[in-house]
Amino acid sequence: MISVTDAARDKIVQLKAQDGINEDYKIRVAVKGGGCSGLMYDLDFDDTDQPNDKVFEDKGIKIAVDKKSLLYLAGTVLDFSDGLNGKGFQFVNPNASRTCGCGESFSI
Repeated sequence: MISVTDAARDKIVQLKAQDGINEDYKIRVAVKGGGCSGLMYDLDFDDTDQPNDKVFEDKGIKIAVDKKSLLYLAGTVLDFSDGLNGKGFQFVNPNASRTCGCGESFSI
């Protein structure tokens, strides 16, 4: 399961309203090859259901993850920071053994 912090939930709701995205859209989280540590996170809005999706809901936010990505993301928390040193959306992944300095890629 993937969970979201209150800050991430608030930002997702704000972005949906700002972009005119309706409630049928979920957050799609995936893992793709790339980045300086080997794997990268992918985050987007999506209104389609794929056959291998697992869909979770936390704090009113629906999150879709394909089964392969879920192996890397189980237990991950999606956070958002917009302060002076804010980095935007951040993944707190207990499965990552190493992350790059920017926090956008990781390895297991």
